[in-house]
Amino acid sequence: MLKTLRKYLVTGLILWIPLLVTFLVVRFLIRFVDQLLLLLPEPWRPEALLGFSIPGLGLLLALGILIVTGLFAANFAGRRLVELGDRIVNRIPLVNGIYSGAKQVAETLFSDHSTAFKRVLLVEFPRKGVWSMCFQTSESVGELQARTEEDVVCVFLPTTPNPTSGYLLFVPSKELVPLDMRVDEGLRMIISLGVAVPRWTSPDAAKASLAPPREGL
Repeated sequence: MLKTLRKYLVTGLILWIPLLVTFLVVRFLIRFVDQLLLLLPEPWRPEALLGFSIPGLGLLLALGILIVTGLFAANFAGRRLVELGDRIVNRIPLVNGIYSGAKQVAETLFSDHSTAFKRVLLVEFPRKGVWSMCFQTSESVGELQARTEEDVVCVFLPTTPNPTSGYLLFVPSKELVPLDMRVDEGLRMIISLGVAVPRWTSPDAAKASLAPPREGL
């Protein structure tokens, strides 16, 4: 009886925990983004116009601001103003270092031609014979490429279960093993301490599944 009850309890936990975590994360994000509504003049806010608040309007406002800003910055006049703003900010001590670093990271992450966090790799770390999962962040490492006299790749090796911290490594490309899994699958595996292992079909098995069935003897 106890074994059966335990089985039902574990099944219930497996069902409810993902739903509860998803609900809490989505609710937090919606409430956080809804703070953008405070930028509106008080008479224009939903509480003043409708008499009640609508969750998620802040997200629509954020998307609208991003789209309008992108349209403005994409035309000739917008680009000129952005360049002027960059020059002004880059002349402000302390602020210029923060701004230029944040801008470079944003351009690297969101550029269509960026290789940042596009590949999951294996590297022998912290010693030979022990493998760790990492993510490629850059192929062009400037001076480091020449100083090491190696074809090195910049990778980020996250810690588990908190992938926001980790190690920045410059590894010879010949010592890296590329994986077929997606970046989100790799992150999920790291956060879950290796419990959530993504499904993988080996190339040989994939070819075998596509091969025509053999005729019986």
